[in-house]
Amino acid sequence: MFEYNKDKHYPKETESRVVIRFQDCDPLQHLNNAKYFDYFFNAREDQVPKLYGVEMMDFIRKYQAAWVVYNHSISYVRPARVGEWVRIMSRVIWHDHHSVIVEYYMTDDNKEELKTLMWTTMRYVDMKQGKSKDHEGAVKDFLLATTDEVDMAETTLKSRIKDIKTALLKS
Repeated sequence: MFEYNKDKHYPKETESRVVIRFQDCDPLQHLNNAKYFDYFFNAREDQVPKLYGVEMMDFIRKYQAAWVVYNHSISYVRPARVGEWVRIMSRVIWHDHHSVIVEYYMTDDNKEELKTLMWTTMRYVDMKQGKSKDHEGAVKDFLLATTDEVDMAETTLKSRIKDIKTALLKS
């Protein structure tokens, strides 16, 4: 069961290493555009419990609320190919009183080439009422501890691609 610990260091970014599967690719041996969603969501689902001690179903039961997706913005920069090992990173880059934006990006295995960037915007919803609910208490504290804040008023998907590419070149 999730319990926020103010004395614990919570990493801001998750990372997974995965191989691109044959059954997920198109005839050109590129990862099918729709499959990026599966790869991104599965990677985050695998890493969040390890890094934060949060099983989403336990979280939902405890707080009687869940984040519901209402928007995706995705840019396919370079193809991921069948049999290729890639890295998938994710992080919360923005939140307010009832919404969050999770950023996902995929690189080659050496983290030198950006392949895809996606932002997923979600609303925090009360499970019983089906209406927006504010982030409060431990949920709000957890978001404050894990958000890698990006100024969304000054950032576009295109500018973020440039920022990530620059960061990859420096590392």
